[in-house]
Amino acid sequence: MTFEEELKKRSLEVQEIVYQYLPEEKGYQKLLLEAMNYSMTAGGKRLRPLLMQETFRLFGGKGKIAEPFMAAIEMIHTHSLIHDDLPAMDNDEYRRGRKTTHIVYGEAMAILAGDGLLNYAYETACKAFSMEPENTNIGRAMTVLAKKTGINGMIGGQAVDVQNDGKPLSEDMLDFIYRLKTSALIESSMMIGAILAGADEENVSAVRSVANDVGLAFQIQDDILDVTSTRQELGKPVNSDEKNHKTTYVTLKGLEEAGKDVENISHHAIDTLSSLPQENIFLEKLIRALITRRN
Repeated sequence: MTFEEELKKRSLEVQEIVYQYLPEEKGYQKLLLEAMNYSMTAGGKRLRPLLMQETFRLFGGKGKIAEPFMAAIEMIHTHSLIHDDLPAMDNDEYRRGRKTTHIVYGEAMAILAGDGLLNYAYETACKAFSMEPENTNIGRAMTVLAKKTGINGMIGGQAVDVQNDGKPLSEDMLDFIYRLKTSALIESSMMIGAILAGADEENVSAVRSVANDVGLAFQIQDDILDVTSTRQELGKPVNSDEKNHKTTYVTLKGLEEAGKDVENISHHAIDTLSSLPQENIFLEKLIRALITRRN
C-alpha cells in the first residue's frame, strides 16, 4: 500500500471516529445543530485528530481514550474556520470546496454554530473521564486542550492577527501570530496524543517542539499556496491574502525565501522527531507530506 493509500484509509477511519461524536439534529435548536454538522462534514484532511492518533500510537497508546479528544480538536478547528470565514474576518464564500457556513445559514447562525462547536468540543473531551475514571493523564490533556485553544493559543493569535489587519508586520510579529493561530492547535493535538499514551515530560516537550515547527511550516506553505495554487486545488479562493491586504511570509520575504523557510523549519521538525527513542514511520511521512502539500 502506498503512503497516499494509507493516508486515505487512516483519514477515513479518523473521520468515522469524529462523526460518532457529532450532535443529533433534534429539538428546537435543530437548525443550530444542522449548521454545526454542516461545517463538520464539509470534508478536510482531518489533520489534527490524525496527528493526535499517530502520536498516541508513537508512544504505545492503546484503547479508545484518545477518541473523544480527536473529535474535540476537530470541532475546535472547525469552529475557527467558521469564524475566519465571517464577513467581519476574511469574508470568504467557499471553504473545502463548498459554500461557507454563513452563506448557507446566515451570519448570526454561523456565529452560534462556531460558538456551539467550541463549547461542545470540551463537553466531548470530558467524555474521556467516564471511559477511564482513574486515568490522571486525562486532566493533563484537558489542561493542554484549554490552554492551546484559548487566549494564550489559537484565539490569542487570531486576536493579534485581527488587531494588525492590513498593517505592515515584522517577521517576529508574524511568527508570533502563526505560532499561536496555527501551531497551537497542532501542538495541542500531538501533545495530547503523547500525554494520553503516558509519555514523560521530556518526550512531551520534544513533541511540542515538533508540532510548533510543523504548524509554522504548514502556515507558511499556506501563504505560498494562496499565491501559487488554484481555487480547484485549494478548495477555497486564492489570492485572498492580497485581497485582504495581509502581511504573509510571501509578501514579507518573497516566494523563494518563504519556500526555503518551509524547508529549513520542516527539517528541524523531522530531526527532532527522529531523535525520539520511539518510531512511527507513517507519522514522519505524514509530516513531510503536509509541508509539501498542494492543497
